[in-house]
Amino acid sequence: MKNVEFNLLDESWIRVLLPDGSVKEVGIRDVLLHASDYVDLAGELPTQDIAVLRLLLAILHTVFSPTDEEGCHAMFSSTDDALIQWSELWNQGSFPEKPLEEYLEKWRQRFWLFHPERPFWQVPEAAIGTEYGAAKLNGELSESSNKLRLFAAYSGEGKTAMTYAQAARWLLYVNGYDDTSSKPKAKGRPSVGAGWLGKLGLILAQGNNLFETLMLNLTLLKDGVELWGPARPCWELEQARSEERVEISQPDNAAEWLTLQSRRLLLYRQEDQVVGYRLLGGDFFDRDNAFGEQMTVWRGVQEKKNKPLVFRPRRHNSAIQFWREFPTVFTEKPDTHQPGIVRWIVTLMDAACLNNQNMVRFRIAAVEYGDKDFFITDTFSDSLTFHGQLLNEMGTWWRNVITTEIQHCEELARQVGFLAKNLAEAAGEKEKTSTDSAQKQFYFRVDQPFRSWLYAIDPEWDEDAREENRLAWQKKAQQIAQHLGEQMVREAGTVAFVGRMVESGSGKGKGGEEGKRHISAPEAYNLFLYKVKQIYQG
Repeated sequence: MKNVEFNLLDESWIRVLLPDGSVKEVGIRDVLLHASDYVDLAGELPTQDIAVLRLLLAILHTVFSPTDEEGCHAMFSSTDDALIQWSELWNQGSFPEKPLEEYLEKWRQRFWLFHPERPFWQVPEAAIGTEYGAAKLNGELSESSNKLRLFAAYSGEGKTAMTYAQAARWLLYVNGYDDTSSKPKAKGRPSVGAGWLGKLGLILAQGNNLFETLMLNLTLLKDGVELWGPARPCWELEQARSEERVEISQPDNAAEWLTLQSRRLLLYRQEDQVVGYRLLGGDFFDRDNAFGEQMTVWRGVQEKKNKPLVFRPRRHNSAIQFWREFPTVFTEKPDTHQPGIVRWIVTLMDAACLNNQNMVRFRIAAVEYGDKDFFITDTFSDSLTFHGQLLNEMGTWWRNVITTEIQHCEELARQVGFLAKNLAEAAGEKEKTSTDSAQKQFYFRVDQPFRSWLYAIDPEWDEDAREENRLAWQKKAQQIAQHLGEQMVREAGTVAFVGRMVESGSGKGKGGEEGKRHISAPEAYNLFLYKVKQIYQG
């Protein structure tokens, strides 16, 4: 085996989706120069695609940022200059070859997957770290949490070794999403937690092809308003950081955010295959108000009374559909902070760099951890498409309506849960499982109709059309809940229809007797209908 091998600029390792639905592997140079020919990235997991996307974005941030007279990275002189640069690239429809080729050739030596001194995304000093096999490197296997798979994605050698191309993709993934199972080698080192991407509620903008997706997420202004510092991707560091578990300052430039080295890694190979890796904790920093991260949703935390809220990345919940996060992601309130990518898209539309008449699509992807992030239990993704003007001032009325209707859906789900609880009591059964199942069933049934309603909203409708549309949706939502309620009553059985006396929950009745009430399926359903009607009359 060669000491220097597999240059990521030229070798085929990034999986892309072609317009005909097929998938092929290409190198960094190809994927950037021909991005408009590809529909999207097509890695093994959506979370892996985000890790690869961030690498490509770091290159673009660096190549298309200004340089000073000596050719060193510099800042844009004004926010207008940044927007002009972005618009020129967008209107061209592809990335110009010359600056990309010149930059990639200049740094070619830093993109060797195997190199005795500077292996890409790795450090030789990680050789003392925790040892893992190829199965742990493979996110499709490690996310299984030892679940029995009826149809395994990998078998035999596929579980113990992988190609260089596979290893390169999963190398980025492990750096971003690694769990907390590894142990420090040096004593007294602080905990770094899960990989940086695993701490986030990841969100990105989605275009019609890979070029558009890269451009939409090329946030040349921090939060759409501030200039970044000079680009500083990890491969340009004179000396790669190799010390275990190092606390650093929050980066001041986009390229450094995108290439954060959460782990110190080193791949091991045997007979032209990667058979494992070694790992140590890497760089970390204070997450409070880390607004340089553009691809996460946020949550406000009241640390001290009468003190300003502190904002930290908020993970997604696989049990909650993305549209239910609309109020915290797409509305700006005192207790929320919009994701940087959302603010950036709004800035592009306000500056007429993007047509606000177009639809916009946002996608989320995340891993789910168990037991203090000690292992990964699942991965998931979701997306949402709606009219671009819902994000600007014209969409203010609609954003308030959408928020209200989401709250109404939550109330409907609660009432469906109460109905399930009452039906279970009427039948003499335990209600916990049936309550949770009923609420999930409601969200399943309302999911696609809500997405369709949101997609169809046009902020330019006149007042009568807006009100007609709002009322039509409310009627639809109530019908979904009522139809589900009817089905639950039909399936409750004869015992529930007759009903029984149950504890009223109000203590003792008159004469010192325990309070009792009668509950039956018809009584439970009538109460349910009354509560549903109240939701839209309150």
